[in-house]
Amino acid sequence: MKQYFILTLFPEMMEQTLSHSIMGRAQRDGLISIKAVNIRDYTLNKQKHVDDYPYGGGAGMLIQGQPIYDAYQSLMPQAAGARVVYLTPQGRTFTQGIAEELAREERLVFLCGHYEGIDERLIEEIVTDEISIGDFVLTGGELAAAAVIDAVSRLTPGVLGKEESFADESFSDGLLEYPQYTRPPVFMGREVPEVLLSGHHENVAKWRREQALLRTAEKRPDLLAKAALTEKDRQFLRGHGIEI
Repeated sequence: MKQYFILTLFPEMMEQTLSHSIMGRAQRDGLISIKAVNIRDYTLNKQKHVDDYPYGGGAGMLIQGQPIYDAYQSLMPQAAGARVVYLTPQGRTFTQGIAEELAREERLVFLCGHYEGIDERLIEEIVTDEISIGDFVLTGGELAAAAVIDAVSRLTPGVLGKEESFADESFSDGLLEYPQYTRPPVFMGREVPEVLLSGHHENVAKWRREQALLRTAEKRPDLLAKAALTEKDRQFLRGHGIEI
């Protein structure tokens, strides 16, 4: 079972967000477990405040290191040795490759910041990974943590039911996913490509690969430089006026 521990000021937000659909079923089936720990429960002041003004002045407040550290210590020995992921705009940008990397871990701790961030000394003491889900700022790390946990969990065996469910999807080989269609064969005057109705698996696979190449070139050309392309792929792209 993959175990997630989440240090947050809003445990109910995490529990509710991750209790539905595939994530909820994965927990009920015992494939993953999620434990949200309320940082506020570990503050030492009677008012349950966890924030304070930053030294040197400036706008906003910071979460103090002490309640976070004590909350983290409460997870021992359950999470001993686990990587601690801090969700922050300063982190490396989250990718499918990082999701695959984290999916190899049995236990992960996620630290959700708020306000203007957290005391730097706490980051130096316990954080092993700083991750950003994009170049924008949220009000807290909870939504970012939920996104990362979802992406990692769906790579856990059994969560999606079949490994094929994610074998060909976007970013699995550095390309965007090919177009997909379902019934009816004609919808709003648009027909399903004939090759998909042929039953010829080799031709379908070839079409899908070519469509993935064209879609990536059109929508995310930056990905092509890093994708695992064969010489046949490159010839196909050159035939469509696309140079890599």
